Amino acid sequence: MTSTSPLAVTAPVSSDRRPPAFGGFNLTALSLELRRVMRNRRTVMFLLVFPTMFFFLFGVAGSGKRGGPAALAYVMLSMAAYGAMVGTTSGGAAVAVERSLGWSRQLRLTPLNPLAYVAMKVMSAMTLGLVSVCVTFLVASTAGGVHLTPQQWMLSILSCWVGSLVFAAFGLFMGFLLPSENVMQFVGPMLAVMAVFGGIFIPLKQLPQTLQTIARYTPMFGVGQIARAPLSGELTAWAVGSVLLWAIVFGTGAMLLFKRDTTRV
Repeated sequence: MTSTSPLAVTAPVSSDRRPPAFGGFNLTALSLELRRVMRNRRTVMFLLVFPTMFFFLFGVAGSGKRGGPAALAYVMLSMAAYGAMVGTTSGGAAVAVERSLGWSRQLRLTPLNPLAYVAMKVMSAMTLGLVSVCVTFLVASTAGGVHLTPQQWMLSILSCWVGSLVFAAFGLFMGFLLPSENVMQFVGPMLAVMAVFGGIFIPLKQLPQTLQTIARYTPMFGVGQIARAPLSGELTAWAVGSVLLWAIVFGTGAMLLFKRDTTRV
């Protein structure tokens, strides 16, 4: 009687891995990412409180009294855009924590495409930005006395939110570039400086001419102009081009740094 060796009946195992559909992008992974970022109560509270606090400080108690309803709406749009940019940056920069835990290297074991990974991170960060914009507008319309037409409200939400896409990519870029213990220490002051040059905290016309020229090349300049376009009616090709350029720069940088991290496995 003869016996068959287990090795003789074992089918050959292929080491080839099929790339997943859409590079690994799927709704399950996206929903898990959204739940993760929304569980960060400190970040969510920061996004809900600070933009509205700045609105009352700079708008209701500041320029709103001198400039009337138009100035109040101007401040509301600026603060909503700033809240959206801080929210999207925070969501993107959270990747620094994942890097410190070795999660980026774990992803190298999967066929996840860098573009799909960045897309899911950007979408979760954009959710934080949308929450901040909606809360700021809600408080400004109910307790701040801002009145716009329905069309202006809709366009204002879109303009403040879509422009913050640049800073979702910026947060990812900085999250891959800096260690987790230092990322917000660098990013926080950088956002404040960029807000000054972007006309978010003060109108650019109040700055010296040299600083106004420099401001045109900074990331928040275009975002600020687009956010206020439904109210001011001013939207230049330079502002749109600036937003697209910075989105490409930060997005490309984030994907390259993600590849660098995963290559080190």
